[in-house]
Amino acid sequence: MRSPKEDGLDQKIIETISNLSPNDKALEMAKLLISDPEIQALQEYANDVSIKRLGFNDHGPVHMRIVALNAAIMLGFLREAHIKTSLEQEDAGSFDDSVTAVITAAFLHDAGMTISRQDHELHSAYIAMPLIDRLLQEVYHNDLARRIAIRAIAVEGIIGHMGGRQINSLEAGIVQIGDGCDMTKGRARISIALSTKPKVGDIHQYSANSIEKVSIRSGSKKPIRIDVDMSSEVGLFQVEEVLLAKIAKSTAKGYIELYAIVKDKEPKRYL
Repeated sequence: MRSPKEDGLDQKIIETISNLSPNDKALEMAKLLISDPEIQALQEYANDVSIKRLGFNDHGPVHMRIVALNAAIMLGFLREAHIKTSLEQEDAGSFDDSVTAVITAAFLHDAGMTISRQDHELHSAYIAMPLIDRLLQEVYHNDLARRIAIRAIAVEGIIGHMGGRQINSLEAGIVQIGDGCDMTKGRARISIALSTKPKVGDIHQYSANSIEKVSIRSGSKKPIRIDVDMSSEVGLFQVEEVLLAKIAKSTAKGYIELYAIVKDKEPKRYL
């Protein structure tokens, strides 16, 4: 069953993409991703496995929507700075196509958690392929070349989101950072509540529990500024070990400002 949180995120995604896209293709794809029952079921089961079986944090429909929203917002700031996506630079597609690829990757990047945490990004890729083909056929049914290009970028975003594999497109780098930005305390609350004994990975959960808010906005020196507001310095672990590590390996690194802000202290600038 869909939650009010999902519905609210869906509305924000639709609003953001409506303001971004010069035509209706990305918006049409967003609506299909949001409403597709197979994708919803995949996301929900990925979350069940992640939280109930493995004791990890949220890897389900809320998380994947947050990543899609984060990525769409960042693409908007890049466009405002007149920075072209890889599809645009290579004359393989438009900005709108890049939005389509990025939100598709975001909605499916953790589908592999239904199978295993180890190599879940690779599992996600082969699970996602038939879904991507099916939805792209609906939206770009008369344009085979464009479907192939968008699918390739989306799959690259999926397999690259953990930061452990080389990526080359700007779009995949945006997915990677969008994933890293979902690190607030709400994402870890369920796994902490269910925890009965200490285990490997607890530091990530408790560090994330001190993250109050992650804001993405226009930067002063670079196109994108990310502010991480936290209640205590334990959150710096999450910033440095998760988000900063992903940004460092991202093709979008050069466009990011990153600040960690602990209550009543001066902001700490990383990038």
